Amino acid sequence: MKRFPCSCMVALLLIQQASVMFAQEVKRASTHAGISQATYRGGLVTPPLPKPHFVLTDTSGARFDFWNRTRGSVTLLFFGYTYCPDQCPMHMANIGMALQKLPPRVAGQVKLVFVTTDATRDTRVELRRWLDNFDKRFVGLTGTPAALDAAQKAAGVPLAQKTDLRNGTYSVTHANFVIAYTNDNFGHVIYPGGVSEDDWIHDLALLVNETWGRP
Repeated sequence: MKRFPCSCMVALLLIQQASVMFAQEVKRASTHAGISQATYRGGLVTPPLPKPHFVLTDTSGARFDFWNRTRGSVTLLFFGYTYCPDQCPMHMANIGMALQKLPPRVAGQVKLVFVTTDATRDTRVELRRWLDNFDKRFVGLTGTPAALDAAQKAAGVPLAQKTDLRNGTYSVTHANFVIAYTNDNFGHVIYPGGVSEDDWIHDLALLVNETWGRP
């Protein structure tokens, strides 16, 4: 098992200057799209975040157009790396276990996209092997350092930063939250570290049917 220090940050005020409210039970406030009557366990984002446009490479080596390939799905976007010893595997494990326990009609409407912030070590083979530990349906994306930076900027998250360590290796500081985009192609809810498997089961069942107040 890889054990490397990982410094993860939740820089929510940098996400397109969105105002984010965190709580285990939060009533959805009004947005440009209307009002949801659901109660979510993630953090509600006002105004919601537009789904970003970027193109990277998936673990098969194919071109992956994020915005177009995730249309019609509840899309969970996370930026991290496979050498992260704590937050990245925690998020992936909780989401993977939640999807296994949800009814297929719900789980089938959810797409998890993991974008590496460490293209040097996270080869396509390594990324695929690591994601398969959690769910073989998870999409892994990589690209050039410039392309990965552009993807993070498009999503409105703080850029990952490399920190050299004394033992000759390095850690990567990255945004530690999952952005959930719904069928309207906006991210209304984000999930920081500490969100549990049960929280995901609860929220994903709501997100796949969410209309944000539209009839």
